[in-house]
Amino acid sequence: MNNDLLYQIALTLINGVGAVQAKQLIEQFGTAGSIFKAKKKELSLLEGIGEIRAKQIKDFDNFKEAEEEIEFCKKHHIQSLFLTDKNYPQRLLNCYDSPTLLFYRGNADLNSSKIISIIGTRNNTDYGKQITEQFIEDMQAQNLLILSGLAFGIDAIAHKASLQNNVSTVGVLAHGLDSIYPSQHKSLAKEMLLNGGLLTEFRKNTTPDKHNFPKRNRIVAGMSDATIVIETAIKGGSMITAELAYNYNRDVFAVPGKITDSKSVGCLKLIQQNKAIVFTNAEEFMKAMGWQQKKIAAKKQRELFIELNGDEKIIVGILQERETAHIDDLYLRSSLSSSSVAAAILNLELNNVIIGLPGKMYKLL
Repeated sequence: MNNDLLYQIALTLINGVGAVQAKQLIEQFGTAGSIFKAKKKELSLLEGIGEIRAKQIKDFDNFKEAEEEIEFCKKHHIQSLFLTDKNYPQRLLNCYDSPTLLFYRGNADLNSSKIISIIGTRNNTDYGKQITEQFIEDMQAQNLLILSGLAFGIDAIAHKASLQNNVSTVGVLAHGLDSIYPSQHKSLAKEMLLNGGLLTEFRKNTTPDKHNFPKRNRIVAGMSDATIVIETAIKGGSMITAELAYNYNRDVFAVPGKITDSKSVGCLKLIQQNKAIVFTNAEEFMKAMGWQQKKIAAKKQRELFIELNGDEKIIVGILQERETAHIDDLYLRSSLSSSSVAAAILNLELNNVIIGLPGKMYKLL
């Protein structure tokens, strides 16, 4: 029995300890096992935990359910991804409420250099379908990962178009991996396991209850570099996801439509409120994201004339591994203080070694 995983799953089973509290506990104690072994007083003094939650942690004894979950994962070849695991989606760590534990089946890299969420109404128009399919076809050479929620409408269209164009696609679920919702998408989900996968924070026997969808949506928003809203009414899951992406400081794009079309009202509102960039086509999207493939002759000059200090070399090394990187990613990967990263970035920009992009992204020149 994997004791680390046992404690990790058990942590998600404690009443009153959600994603935010679990993250605080891990930051304080390092591992899930250490949390359970900590003294009650030590737990209660931690901000956000207090006496009640400390008691719930110390009184927890439902390890049997955690053991059953481990057996289920083994049987169905499900990967468990804990907050501190290297394969955990690193972009999610920048979100204050990042999931404590994720369950994953598939072969896609959840830390791909380019990740896009495509979302929209369940009752799409032909216009929405055409925009989605054309965009994915135009982006097929970009080595990207497409995320969506495996729902009817735009979600399913995005997943299907990805498979048709040999683009990896992952469905983020609002239930456990022992079922597929909607059931009509079972065959689609099976195909996605061959070039993409299925991801959830919910354990087996978790049904797709209404309150699970906003939790699912925060993963769709937080895992992506950009969220593209194809069509949506003024209210609904797509608007929630777009708001989450905006609040997570991700780039949000919205497809404009007719002002008389109810399925475009949500997109138009996002654009009007300056929460979304107008989406027109793949080329303009690539420009906005700073993802154009350009070769700049300055690289050789940089090597000849610019001497980097230790912090700057670390930042450049990270950017050499990844085409672009978010400022939070640079903090995490460099292990430098925020002030050291900021100083290194400033000097590198002044010396034309790196360039800042929209959404606090950086890349080498």
